Formats: sequence, C-alpha cells, structure tokens
Amino acid sequence: MSNRQVNTDSQGSFRRLEDLLHQPGNRFCADCGSPDPKWVSVNLGVFICIKCSGVHRSLGVHISKVLSVKLDDWTDEQIESLEDMGGNAASNMIYEAHLPENIKKPRPDSSIEERSDFIRRKYELQQFLNSNVQISTTSSSNSFSSPHDKKNYEKQHNGHGLHFLGHTFRHSWRRKDTEHKPTKKSTGIGMVEFVGLIKVNIIRGTNLAIRDVMTSDPYVILTLGHQSMKTRVIKRNLNPVWNERLMLSIPNPVPPLKVEVYDKDKFSADDRMGEAEIDIQPLISAAKAYENSTITESMQLGKWLATEDNTLVKDSVINLVDGKVKQEINLKLQNVECGELEIELECVPLSQ
Repeated sequence: MSNRQVNTDSQGSFRRLEDLLHQPGNRFCADCGSPDPKWVSVNLGVFICIKCSGVHRSLGVHISKVLSVKLDDWTDEQIESLEDMGGNAASNMIYEAHLPENIKKPRPDSSIEERSDFIRRKYELQQFLNSNVQISTTSSSNSFSSPHDKKNYEKQHNGHGLHFLGHTFRHSWRRKDTEHKPTKKSTGIGMVEFVGLIKVNIIRGTNLAIRDVMTSDPYVILTLGHQSMKTRVIKRNLNPVWNERLMLSIPNPVPPLKVEVYDKDKFSADDRMGEAEIDIQPLISAAKAYENSTITESMQLGKWLATEDNTLVKDSVINLVDGKVKQEINLKLQNVECGELEIELECVPLSQ
C-alpha cells in the first residue's frame, strides 16, 4: 500500500469520526455534558471529555477502553463498531435507564470526586441499568454479543411498550433473579486527579532473555499508578519490534512509569524477562513549560544522563518536536540476565 493510499485511508477514518462527533447526542460528554468531547470509550460506545476519560481509564480496559479521536490510530473495524453502537444517546438509554432522582449527573465544572463516583456507579457497578439485567464486563470488546443485540435492546426500550427479552442477550446479559452478580473487589483507587496523558511508543527490544528452549514470546506491560496496559505478543523473537503506542492518564501525585517484559506461555504462568522504572516528572515539567509555546523549530529541552546508578543505556534527551514534547529512552532491563528496551514518551497536556 502506498503512502498516499495510507494517508487517504487515515483522512477517511478521521472524517467518519468527525461525522460521529457532529451527531447531536455526541456533541457533549456522555457523563458530564462538557461540550466538544474528543475521547471515546470504544467498547462502551460513548464520546467523553478529557476529564471523564481519566476516570474511565482508571476503571481498567476490561470495563472501558479509551482512545483519542485525534491522537490515536483507528481501525475500520473500531469505527464501524462505534457507528453500529449508536453513540451517547443509545448508550445512555441503557446505562442510565433508571437514574434515581437523588443521583445527579456531573456537570462540566464538577469535581473529580463527583465524576469518579458517578462513572463508577454507572459503568462498573451498573447501578442505573434496567432492574432485571446486567452487562458482562469480562471482555474488553463490546459488552453486547453484537451490534445487532444492542439495536434490539434499543428498539425494545424506545417507548413502544415492548418488553425486555432476556434470551436475546444470552451471551452477555444475565437475569439478576437467576444468577448471582459477582462480588466487586475493592480497587483501592480512590479519587484520583489527572494532570495529563502520556503516550508511550514501545519501539523494540534487543537481546532479550531466553525463556523457552531457544527463544521467547515477549510482550510488555506498562503500569502507571493503578492503570496497566500491555502490548501484543511477538512470537519466537529475542529482538522484537512492536512499534506499538499505548496511552495512560497521568495521576497526581505523579508515580514512576513501570515497564515489565514477560514471555507468554500457554500452559504455565508467564515468565518474567526484566523490568525498569522511569521518572516521568521531568517530561511533564517540560510539557507544562512549553504547553502554550509558539516555538516552531525543534529544540532540546533537557537531558537525563546515563550513569551506573540508573537503567539508561545512553543519555535520554527531552526534545520539542513539531510542538510536541518527546523523550527517547533506551533502557537496560533489571533483574534479568540481559535485554534492552527502546521506547519513546510523549506528554499530552489536558488542554489537548
């Protein structure tokens, strides 16, 4: 596929997302009503604002997988699924089917405590659903068996008096009077304020440790506070190239970014292949300092020196590139016999 065709496809995908954003129900955040939302929970099918997106990320990707309309790459399948799900109006008809009078939705100026409490009750605890159903959150994909199932539900709850047919959702819905709802474990997350987002590009691994007979099946897990995301598994490769971008919300106070590499096993626990920690505070400070900068040329903003006391293979430089604050890092993995990891960080301010 030519570069021209790739660019054309990308522009077409963005136009389809823009069309969805311009639908009346999607012009405001599904949870707090903030205008012009630019974030999407792809499995819940809702457009949300930057502040609510941070709470969604803290729920975990098994409940809400958040992507940016502008900053993330979208597949045709994801966009088609989003189109089929019907947007904010359709989703709220389900997740807010029975919103008690004493429960008020957050407003654009609501506190993080108010947002977090409402969003958790709405999606994680599912307290506002129809009284005889619940939605399975065991899959990171759409909570419905198919977009057709969701459309059926919407038709049955659009004011025409049609009753709910439990067997229609036999794969992902369960009657509460016949099956016990799993006890929710306490997450211990509490009310977290987010100061921005960090985009992590896991580029490649080099000379990784052998965990199978002659090779390994490596993947990477990123952890920031209570959030975790992982890359795809690359089979039988000690020098894997991922080039995979993952996005995490930055909580306040700012914890270190933890990086762990594992070998995927089918019949036993995955084997550890090393780990490292990254202090992202200098990157955040640089991003805040140049958030409203009008500088157009690339320039170096700072440097993290490689020493015997840290995990750097070489000096790590923070640069301003095309108005974006980025940091290239080559890490020596710790608690393992060998292995290095090359990654790139980009700090995204909340204003974006």
